[in-house]
Amino acid sequence: MVLRRTAMLSTLIAALALTGGILAPRAAGAGPYTVEKVSQAPPEEVPQAIRETLDLVALRVNGAGGALCEIWLRKALPVAPSTSHELGVGYGQIAEGTLMGVVRIDTQTSDYRQQVLKPGIYTLRYALHPVDGNHQGIAPMRDFVVLSSVAVDSSPAGITREAAFANSRKSRGGNHPSVWSLAAADDKPTAVPAIKYFDDADVWVVSFRIALTAPSGSSALDMALVIAGHAGEV
Repeated sequence: MVLRRTAMLSTLIAALALTGGILAPRAAGAGPYTVEKVSQAPPEEVPQAIRETLDLVALRVNGAGGALCEIWLRKALPVAPSTSHELGVGYGQIAEGTLMGVVRIDTQTSDYRQQVLKPGIYTLRYALHPVDGNHQGIAPMRDFVVLSSVAVDSSPAGITREAAFANSRKSRGGNHPSVWSLAAADDKPTAVPAIKYFDDADVWVVSFRIALTAPSGSSALDMALVIAGHAGEV
């Protein structure tokens, strides 16, 4: 679907060192999980304006019981006008509120904070958790993706962090947005997508590569997402 231990942070940074998360109707360590690329158009339920920004290849995460989810990333992420170098921020070249893609979840599950997440299709927007006492130590990095129903979040345009949080709260009917944790990607990944289990934190981490677009030209960014498991304390 607390990762504050120094050993876990070192392992994440050094080994894959990266999506919150998340999609685990059972304990993360109960895997194994696999990830594969599948040629599949985004669901028809996704608003057309968002569909046009998405890749036609999905990342499908499979468990023993079948597919956990399918993720459609954007064809290219717009680069923020200025890069954030704040402490704990791993992907400062992405502006908060940027649409990263959509995910289809087929069975009821829980997110990184162990909040119930119903089956459906959700947008994934980049955000940073606030710097306050309520969020200290919940993950090695401040970077997360926020999930909102496509019925609520229907435009690919960038929005504020507050708007992303509000959309997510409205989608799940709770006081806290639904979040999946991002982590640091391997500097030199041998293959993407890939998935790896981290025993210290009992999480499965999916690494992937996404295109970036900026006035100066195009590039690629390696990222990682906790796809199964949750914070030890919330």
